Amino acid sequence: MLKRLEDFFEFSHLGTNWRTEILAGVTTFLTMAYIVLVNPAILGQAGVPVPAATAATCLSAAFASILMGIVARYPIALAPGMGLNAYFTYTVCIKMHIPWQTALGAVFISGILFLLLTAGGIRQMVLRAIPHQLYAAVAGGIGLFIAFIGFQNAGLVIRDPNTLVTLGDVRNPTTALALLGLVIMVTLEIRKVKGSILIGILSITGLAWALGLDHWHHSSVGLHALAATAFKLDIRGALNKGLLEIIFVFFFVDLFDNLGTLMAVAKRAGLIAADHNIPRLNRILFADATATVFGSLTGTSTVTSYIESTAGVEAGGRSGVTAIVTGLLFLAAMGAAPFIGMVPEAATAPALILVGSLMLASITEIHWNDPLVAVPAFLTLVLIPFTYSIANGLGFGIIAWAALHLAAGKLRRQDWLLYILAVLFLARFLYLGAG
Repeated sequence: MLKRLEDFFEFSHLGTNWRTEILAGVTTFLTMAYIVLVNPAILGQAGVPVPAATAATCLSAAFASILMGIVARYPIALAPGMGLNAYFTYTVCIKMHIPWQTALGAVFISGILFLLLTAGGIRQMVLRAIPHQLYAAVAGGIGLFIAFIGFQNAGLVIRDPNTLVTLGDVRNPTTALALLGLVIMVTLEIRKVKGSILIGILSITGLAWALGLDHWHHSSVGLHALAATAFKLDIRGALNKGLLEIIFVFFFVDLFDNLGTLMAVAKRAGLIAADHNIPRLNRILFADATATVFGSLTGTSTVTSYIESTAGVEAGGRSGVTAIVTGLLFLAAMGAAPFIGMVPEAATAPALILVGSLMLASITEIHWNDPLVAVPAFLTLVLIPFTYSIANGLGFGIIAWAALHLAAGKLRRQDWLLYILAVLFLARFLYLGAG
């Protein structure tokens, strides 16, 4: 039996073994386990019941990672995406006043679109149409967006009637604890300690509890908690409210988040073919799309691939077994989830700041000395956090890219899909005016 499994996962070809794959799976889990604490905290602000959001986070991450491991046989783990959960809560639910059930309906529809476009090969066409520098800017912009939210939750950045924002009171206990948490996490990250974010969250949570700054209200978490969110999505409401822009953002951001993660993990693991193609690409995209549909049904925002998977690859993971082990650990994590109520914003805020800062690494891929590239990338990068909307950043970046290349006489026939996207975004801005 073990020999057949080893053949299925190509252990001999990849030069790996069970011990290495299991340790790699544990490593990946430790580096992304913070999502079990952070995702429910973010979705909870949108009105999603925290116990149910916690169970949905664990279950969707388990299902998605195991599916990726079996179907695509890659060491890529998945979970509800950072950035997309922030967009779900702060832009869609809070800023636009959309009920979380309706927002889940939009996530579900985007997942179905993933599946249809993957089956028709269109998703692959979109991947080729968008310039690499633009989706690098999107990743960086999402990083700034996440960090900005972390600064606000920490009380380090507050509202100001004259300058919009200003520095908060660093003597505030929440702010001080958040800054201490950031120092702990970054120090552990520098020392390459596995699970640095999770350790930092737990450390600050314990300190807040010891100082009497946090009060734990026990909440029962498990599969039974899913009753509050499972199948509560409002698909008809998402369609009736005309949330096409939101659906597009969920689709677009997940599309490029998945691509960036895939390229990083595959390149690091040496899994890219000699012709520069990625073997079993359609299976990877299928697993990702199915995970988003499943996540929306359980009660969480878009599920996507995690760049933390590279930690498992660094530990030697090469096959789908790494992802499967990570998935099984997420399933086991549901048993410890009741303690989510102990986690204050002072503990999760530094995690948002650190994750956001790490996502800025992508902007090194942008050719900043070329105005044709730099200006669209810059607009994308800064307008995502400044307008509190991923959609606005994406839209201005694509429009600027198309307009500048057209003005410079560098219009290419093969870029037709990019120009169609630019026209659609321009129509969106002219029709809606703002937001």
